[in-house]
Amino acid sequence: MAKTRAQYTCTECGTVFAKWTGQCSNCGSWNTLVETLPAESEERKGALANAKVSGKKLDYVNIKSIVPSDAKERLKTPFKDLDTVLGGGFLKGSVTLLTGQPGIGKSTLLMQICAHIAKTNNVLYISGEESAGQVKLRAVRLGAESDKLNFASSTSGNDIAKTIESAEFDFVVVDSIQTLSLAEISSAPGSVSQVTSCGNLVIRAAKATDTAVVIVGHVTKEGTLAGPKVLEHLVDVVVNFEGDRYGGFKTVRAIKNRFGSTSEAAIFEMANAGLKEVENPSAALLAERQNTDGSIILATLEGTRPILVEIQALASKTTFGYPNRTASGFDLNRLKLLIAVLERRTKLKLGEYDIFVNVVGGMKLNDSGADLAVCLAIASAVAGRKLDENYVVFGEVGLGGEIRSAFRPDQRIAEAKKLGFTRAIAPATIKDKFVIPVKDLRQTLINHVK
Repeated sequence: MAKTRAQYTCTECGTVFAKWTGQCSNCGSWNTLVETLPAESEERKGALANAKVSGKKLDYVNIKSIVPSDAKERLKTPFKDLDTVLGGGFLKGSVTLLTGQPGIGKSTLLMQICAHIAKTNNVLYISGEESAGQVKLRAVRLGAESDKLNFASSTSGNDIAKTIESAEFDFVVVDSIQTLSLAEISSAPGSVSQVTSCGNLVIRAAKATDTAVVIVGHVTKEGTLAGPKVLEHLVDVVVNFEGDRYGGFKTVRAIKNRFGSTSEAAIFEMANAGLKEVENPSAALLAERQNTDGSIILATLEGTRPILVEIQALASKTTFGYPNRTASGFDLNRLKLLIAVLERRTKLKLGEYDIFVNVVGGMKLNDSGADLAVCLAIASAVAGRKLDENYVVFGEVGLGGEIRSAFRPDQRIAEAKKLGFTRAIAPATIKDKFVIPVKDLRQTLINHVK
């Protein structure tokens, strides 16, 4: 019988190749090709035939008789805002994937959570990266020692799944999925097959025993989750821990959440005793502000929470033929688009300037309502003029230079009033005496950047 030739399929886009290569030529992803059997192979045909014979009719129930997942008990964390991000806490039987840059504070956050949950529940912290002594030092520093907080060091996916299946623990942390391997698979830990198989095994064990499990995942240099995309689909909640590892605020966001909203965010700062929630981030972000040219106060939203943050812009004469554009905390492609709108619609000559935009405090903005504040900051820096220090700004800018409405304007205005600001430059569609209505970007610069 002729030998069956293997084929390789990209896990990202599904393109099939005759031989393995490091990069998929269709979607550009690296290390995503996995070996699969051709559809016409005898082995695959035999497997499909056996599958049809061995199948059995499913047991089913009426949907009215099913108890909803929210009826289960939730395990609360010591952080109120983090509970909101998770939809009310960790649901028993759920699997949460926590990702973030190295050194951002994932292990610190999880140790604080474990210590709080261990006051009333049995908790197991499993580490495949650190020794017991290293974890002990962190626990002592954070005051996380407890009679119900246990530790195990293992890189065996088989052993970890068996431990979860014992149903001795209510909450289990696995740090991290990239260090685990199954004895039945010969590939190295962190490979696509190992991550997928270990993830499947841990998830099945968690569902079978109603154990809340948190899996830590590594990220690539681009900031995306390392490993196969299928892992994100398998888990119930995907939480991203982002921010500056060396200082500033750190934000926890839910990228995927089967039990709650993905629009919430929790803001933390690192202290000697671990992470702590920032109760009033607006006041902290504006405490050291100096009213100079290029400085604009933006009323933005982190999830559903309104925050006032300073946008800084700096413009300097370029020394090369091609001007430099740099953004920290703001999307660079969006910045280039807004610069093009400013040049075309307001006649500002920005081609001879290097332009730098910074969001103070290490915040990362995903709010389209930040457009107007960024435009005013750039114009202020280029002209050397200031905006009134008692004004806040928000609004989206269209390609025609028009000012468009922003999401939840009432909350932004309320936050500005609470911190003592007198007026808001905002879209004309908002009917409020606090607002200075604006419709056109060019007229806004003429009237208010002085």
